[in-house]
Amino acid sequence: MKRDPAAIGQDILAALGLLTRLPLPGHRAGGASAAWAWPLVGAVVGTLAATIGAAALAAGFGVGAVAALVLAAQAMLTGAMHEDGLADTADGLWGGWTRVRRLEIMRDSHIGSYGVLALILVMLIRWSALSALIGADILWPAVIAAAVLSRVPMVVMIAALPNARGSGLSQSVGQPSSGTALVACGLGLAVAVLVAGPSAALWMVLVGAVPCVALALVAHARIGGQTGDILGASQQLTEAAALAAFAATLA
Repeated sequence: MKRDPAAIGQDILAALGLLTRLPLPGHRAGGASAAWAWPLVGAVVGTLAATIGAAALAAGFGVGAVAALVLAAQAMLTGAMHEDGLADTADGLWGGWTRVRRLEIMRDSHIGSYGVLALILVMLIRWSALSALIGADILWPAVIAAAVLSRVPMVVMIAALPNARGSGLSQSVGQPSSGTALVACGLGLAVAVLVAGPSAALWMVLVGAVPCVALALVAHARIGGQTGDILGASQQLTEAAALAAFAATLA
């Protein structure tokens, strides 16, 4: 995948326009060709959230409060689109008996019991792992590496699985090439190794891949592929697993 510097810059801005709520006048959300830059969006979101966390620590906030602020900042920066995807995915995949009904539930803006439970449990995992890491003075590497790595499965899944609905955000983005997905994988791993070190980064990748693969298999079996909600759920699950894996290295 060869891109000139101007196109690379446009891809990054397009990716930011798609996956965040940052004010980017004049830049529209990007399509499949910009998917390679999704891990870089994680780097931006993670850096901004970690900055807020570091400021809270300097102001004397406790570890638990700082972890909550970091998670809140990430949700605000992204418009909680990934959290919404997690809730819709849980409701749809487990709340319907047929493929059509599952997709209908996932499209519904209301949240059900499965969605509430998924949000609570995943948020608890993220918060508890992040609290442990902040307590060990590992705020910046943990937040940034997890944010970067958690955007990689989104690219892999949208490239590898067919769109299950034939409409929606995922369909409008299009299907990236395998080369684009490979660039995203390499970029995500490189950034994670740079900020967290090779040992922690590798452990985060291995553990983070488990829920992502499981989600892909279940989504393919139950709805025939991926949707924007499935991609959002993959981000949340991967980030939670990656943070937990990093925290486990402290033992």
